[in-house]
Amino acid sequence: MKMRLTGFLAFALLSISILSYGISGAAFATSDPNPALPVSTDLDIVSNGASVVISGTLPDYDSSSGKGLTFLIVSPDNAIVQIGQLTPSSDGSFSKTIVAGGPLWKLSGDYTVKLQYGADKSEVMVNYVGGEQVISGQPEPTPEPEPEPTPEPEPEPEPTPEPEPEPTPEPEPEPTCGAGTELVNGMCQVIKSEPEPDSGCLIATAAYGTELAPQVQLLREIRDNTLFSTTSGTSFMLGFNTIYYSFAPTVADWERESPMFKETVKTLITPMLSTLSIMSLADEGSEVEVLGLGISVIALNLGMYIAAPALIGFKVHQHIKTRK
Repeated sequence: MKMRLTGFLAFALLSISILSYGISGAAFATSDPNPALPVSTDLDIVSNGASVVISGTLPDYDSSSGKGLTFLIVSPDNAIVQIGQLTPSSDGSFSKTIVAGGPLWKLSGDYTVKLQYGADKSEVMVNYVGGEQVISGQPEPTPEPEPEPTPEPEPEPEPTPEPEPEPTPEPEPEPTCGAGTELVNGMCQVIKSEPEPDSGCLIATAAYGTELAPQVQLLREIRDNTLFSTTSGTSFMLGFNTIYYSFAPTVADWERESPMFKETVKTLITPMLSTLSIMSLADEGSEVEVLGLGISVIALNLGMYIAAPALIGFKVHQHIKTRK
């Protein structure tokens, strides 16, 4: 009887240990069980500079459909942090590595990663805790060795001669810094890199067929080299992105599905691209030039797309009215 009771207790303890191990392993990642668009992350909590991998599989993926998989990262205060598109593999699997941190990751808390493929949507949460920036996989900097304390000289006895001076110790060698760090004031520090600009000229990319088109490159250069180099330009782009990316993925899908709609959009945005080339005349980092040229470009586009059609419509209405 005692042997059977002891065996039962051992089996129960073993079962509890196995279950607790499985529960603790699952706590380091999050997933969305949506069967139409399943997605998961390899980490649940990330610090500044850490990498998190977002992966999943499209069950009914058709590479000939032309539809894109769009992802959007939203901060705890509902601001857009990053947006872009993913190209799944032939079997429908996809993966995206995101580095947490930078000027747009201002708040600590839950960041929502939203994915959309056609009408299917899914999202996962990543908890960002901030902190000092680190680089994953890099060796920690070697701390500078502390100098040995200099021994105090013993008092000289009167009858003995003065002791010979001790030789000057050789200077300590400078520490060798690892990859991604540099030596500053005798200490290895992490090299701060500029945040990689987000991609996302979705409508223009779909209209011209590729991100390498000259028109798409012009938009990207104006955004990254001119607008993002000033405070006013950065504020304008953050507000513009909030509105633009609320409808851009849908319009881009329509362009890929309808060649006629694609050509119509290309015709409509061509005059706007011509006026935006004026922004390339502004010097990088000049607030005055970016504001002045930006207001001029906005006025030109309002004139072309609103004032001119309204004037033509008014003239046609007046002409028809006088003929009656």
